[in-house]
Amino acid sequence: MSIEQRRFVTAMEKVDYCSPFTLEEWLCRSDIVPNEELLLVRANMEPGFSHPFHTHPTREEIIYVVSGHAEQWIGGEHRVLGAGEMVLIKKGEVHGTYNTFQERLVFLAILAPANAAEPGLVDVSQEEPWASLRAKLGLPACQPLRK
Repeated sequence: MSIEQRRFVTAMEKVDYCSPFTLEEWLCRSDIVPNEELLLVRANMEPGFSHPFHTHPTREEIIYVVSGHAEQWIGGEHRVLGAGEMVLIKKGEVHGTYNTFQERLVFLAILAPANAAEPGLVDVSQEEPWASLRAKLGLPACQPLRK
């Protein structure tokens, strides 16, 4: 079946990518289905890892926790999210996801619009106040990158 006709995506058709932060399982993007507005990725983050502070200047994002727990940040505010909980992140908001727990974190990231202008992601984790924000609060360190 051609991509232009595909609406259902099986485990065999998803596209896996090992990013520096998570094992990404892409389910909705233009090389998988004929999407117009949405992107969908299931992210698997091991204990002690993070997707440190960053922003999507041209996209909104929903992060929905499937299993495990996320120390989820938007700007200087954070909460622990568990299975069945989500956060809405507006365009340009600095945010970060940290797995400071002992179990794998699995979450869905839904982004729109799919065809947004670049840059799609801007890393701000080495800039202040983001570089030292968690440490100042005494929160445990996480690996920002896979080795």
